[in-house]
Amino acid sequence: MTLDELRKQIDEVDQELVALLNRRAAIVVEVGRLKNASGSPIYAPDREKAVFEKVCRANKGPLPNKALVAIYRELMSGSFALERPLRIAYLGPEGSYSHLAAVEKFGLSVEYEAVANINGVFDEVSREHADFGIVPIENSVGGGVIDTLDALVETDVQICAEISRPIHHNLLANCALEGVERVYSKPEVFAQCQAWLAETDLAGKTIAVASTSSAAQLAQKEKGAAAIASTLAAELYGLKIVCANIEDNPKNITRFFVIGQKAAQMTGDDKTSVVFTTKDEPGALVSVLQAFKDDGVNMSFIQSRPSKKRNWEYYFFGDLKGHQSEERVRRAIESARKHCLRLNVLGSYPRATEMF
Repeated sequence: MTLDELRKQIDEVDQELVALLNRRAAIVVEVGRLKNASGSPIYAPDREKAVFEKVCRANKGPLPNKALVAIYRELMSGSFALERPLRIAYLGPEGSYSHLAAVEKFGLSVEYEAVANINGVFDEVSREHADFGIVPIENSVGGGVIDTLDALVETDVQICAEISRPIHHNLLANCALEGVERVYSKPEVFAQCQAWLAETDLAGKTIAVASTSSAAQLAQKEKGAAAIASTLAAELYGLKIVCANIEDNPKNITRFFVIGQKAAQMTGDDKTSVVFTTKDEPGALVSVLQAFKDDGVNMSFIQSRPSKKRNWEYYFFGDLKGHQSEERVRRAIESARKHCLRLNVLGSYPRATEMF
């Protein structure tokens, strides 16, 4: 067939696709009406996971699953706007890694709100000024994000989804590498670029700020200043990429939590996050971990943070494999609680299965 004939076929298929997409959208409007009448949440992580899995199972190629998931992500974003526009808070300003994670999760058809710090994201969700918030929780190199861990203790929001995405750091500036006098970024980012900073003699010139995009803003304004941030931040703030992909580990991945008012329903491939403090007695932490082991519940993440109320008292954060509504998980949590001064469930959510 000729090129013109093939393009004509594409045009015909596009007409069919548009008609089918709008047919789907009309059904979405009815779904939104029913959700609003019953008070059901517009965004349901368990339903999102089910849709993506069905799409991938139905895919016979040649489009890869990753491409179809991206298409359906935007389709679902448009559906949110039809049901009820969602407002998503994230650690800003624009161009931060949290911003990128938020857009990848919710698409371009929702409303985004940049917040100055992580506590502000929690506050916006707690006050219901935002439907959901995006906060970083853990990096594969730097470990847990302290501000998020502390905020999870102090607020009553629920974790309802998680996002895992690769992170590539870049040195941004409007001067040459030799002219850099100070480097702005988040403390966690510096931890992920330690080797490169040492090799370039910039390790002693780092200055911690609230976000990578605020670092980019400072680098834009100040002579001799640089930022470690995303390529999107370079575009937004008119900076040059002096050195690209400077992270120590090329497989650097950051995990983000989606926080909201309600936990997600069970999907069969879930996690449950908990926070607890142990009794002041020998082997208390061992007893808690043993309780999970006895019921066959694997803890995939654990980190401690000092309590702000008592000296030498610590909170422990853990991720359990399974949903809190599962009998074995429920039983393990109740058994562990007997060895704790406090144990709170922070939420259950589908395990992230994003394809990079």
